[in-house]
Amino acid sequence: MNILAIDTSTNVLGVGVVSQDKVIGEYMTNVKRNHSTRVLPAIDYLLNDCGVAKNEIEKIVVANGPGSYTGLRIGVTIGKTLAWTLKVPIVGVSSLKVMAANARYFEGLISPVMDARRGNIFTGLYKYKDGKLQQVEEDKHRSVKEWGDHLKDFNKPVMFVGDDSLIHNEIFSSILNDNAIFAPLTLNVPKPGELALLGKDLPGEDAHLFKPNYLRLSEAEAKWREKNRNN
Repeated sequence: MNILAIDTSTNVLGVGVVSQDKVIGEYMTNVKRNHSTRVLPAIDYLLNDCGVAKNEIEKIVVANGPGSYTGLRIGVTIGKTLAWTLKVPIVGVSSLKVMAANARYFEGLISPVMDARRGNIFTGLYKYKDGKLQQVEEDKHRSVKEWGDHLKDFNKPVMFVGDDSLIHNEIFSSILNDNAIFAPLTLNVPKPGELALLGKDLPGEDAHLFKPNYLRLSEAEAKWREKNRNN
């Protein structure tokens, strides 16, 4: 099976191709630039370089959130369009889970981190068991301090993964002390090959109904709902 993976949920633009359980190509950049003009050329470049034609793609896997509102819409829209055009299944994988997958050889708990501003983050809790990534706690929008206090109760080493974890390393270190471990820089960039493998065996979704998982409303949506709550 040839799988195309697309991740535009953060500053990282990632495209990967997996064939028969083998990652045959990845394209990644970690720069704050417009994904909308770059992702399709990246897909074309990678497919051509790997010798895979678009009509040979049999599944689309998209990192469907949380993350940047604009970035998520770009990746999801392109994934849906390709899935519909090629008549292949599409599946979504948590962007946080993709980040956590980088800590494959860490024996403790794994907390992927995306900054959500105002002292909040998007995060979840994962661990590897028998070589497979398992979710310990669901992805949520949380206060940094409350999350640190919660992790302290586990009394276990926790590896924080993601560029944004460095923004909050002082808070996590002050709460968890030696149990706070920060991933090396090379592990902070989510790999599209991992994304493809995580979605490989998931059942396909209806492309028309497929949508991002923001984990919270945008500020405009929240204000609109508050204004129209009693209408």
